[in-house]
Amino acid sequence: MGPFCSASLSSCFPASFPLLKLTPLFPPLRLTRLSATNQIRVSVLAQAREWIEDAQSIAVLTGAGISAESGIPTFRGPGGLWKTFRPEDLASPEAFARDPKLVWEWYLWRRERIAAAEPNPGHRALAKLEAGGRQFTLITQNVDGLHRAAGSRNIIELHGNLWRVRCVDCDFEQEYRLAPSAPLSPRCSCGGLLRPAVVWFGEPLPVAAIDRAIHAAQHCVVFLVCGTSALVYPAAALPQRALAAGARVIEVNLEETPFSQFAHLSLRGKCGELLPQIIHVPPCPEPRK
Repeated sequence: MGPFCSASLSSCFPASFPLLKLTPLFPPLRLTRLSATNQIRVSVLAQAREWIEDAQSIAVLTGAGISAESGIPTFRGPGGLWKTFRPEDLASPEAFARDPKLVWEWYLWRRERIAAAEPNPGHRALAKLEAGGRQFTLITQNVDGLHRAAGSRNIIELHGNLWRVRCVDCDFEQEYRLAPSAPLSPRCSCGGLLRPAVVWFGEPLPVAAIDRAIHAAQHCVVFLVCGTSALVYPAAALPQRALAAGARVIEVNLEETPFSQFAHLSLRGKCGELLPQIIHVPPCPEPRK
């Protein structure tokens, strides 16, 4: 399988990995903030919980939405701007070759903001799922490391990790947390410049990571889509692959997405509020007399 690119949809998929044209098989069950009764709320959450409890293999895809609940601004949101630069002006091999110190200044700023954040109940709920002993794969588009901080271990980081660096010359990769006195342009032992080990604009996603993600999507019983707009490929194709392979797909997101009409269950709300209930649905309180 060829490399996958984060630049444009047409360049993301070789002929051996065609996009699926899905049609809704049925109206998905939806839980919205406007659910009429507590009975409906508990029924939909209970269905999701039942599927998850019965599944021997689960795959999860997370996006910026779950990190935003921990106070991390989305990459392209208002909080993504730094000084007068857009992320697109800094997150590229060309920008790093031109001014590595400037790029590292921006990443240090991002690291400081992320270091102050903590995993939220959504992160911890997913870690609890993995701890249950079943086959579990967590695929994330986020680079903040909050899933690992919450206790998740079998993680596929499609876009890399902000707390790791890679040498531009020898490709050696390691965890690297800059001390206040460290130089802004750190170097590898071989003498090459170290760069953040994340996928930049115009770079392919790691082939091994996307291959593992596709395998997990096509071999799971339940596929959870959490806090992602389902717009950025190739990650957005993973729920399609899971659905086509027969998995039950559950979406948890604040807003409707292009994939919502295809999900078996489409739940509206925060990951930090809904995921703990999917794992443990609280009993319905008795109506007041």
